[in-house]
Amino acid sequence: MAPKAATKAKASPAAAKAQAAKKAALKGTGGKRVHKVRTGTHFYRPKTLKLARQPKYPRRSVPRAPELDQYKIVQYPLNTESAMKKIEENNTLVFICDVRSNKRQIKEAVKRLYDVDAAKVNTLIRPDGTKKAYVRLSADIDALDVANKIGFI
Repeated sequence: MAPKAATKAKASPAAAKAQAAKKAALKGTGGKRVHKVRTGTHFYRPKTLKLARQPKYPRRSVPRAPELDQYKIVQYPLNTESAMKKIEENNTLVFICDVRSNKRQIKEAVKRLYDVDAAKVNTLIRPDGTKKAYVRLSADIDALDVANKIGFI
């Protein structure tokens, strides 16, 4: 009689599953559906998942070169009489620069081109449409020496 009890124990999970299936067939699995209560009159589009783009190939064949590098920012030094006076008396170099460049870019470009630190930069747009930059050098650097090194004195 022992083997019979063992077979009954094995069959019980299957029997329970069959019983649940019978109950579901008789009663139905639908049950009562609960509807969400809508409190607003506007319909808002559901927020869907936005994945990051992973392009198969670059859309631009060659990457664009930077529009303003130090050579385009600082175009040439000005060597008029008033500019020479600035060099001698105020420790200031005068440059003609690209109109689109700002003071920080001019300061960085002068540092890269001539290896000098600028204390401050003043700019103005001349009547002919070009930008003039007055670059005041730090106290430890002499503007006359830098002008000689550049070669416009």
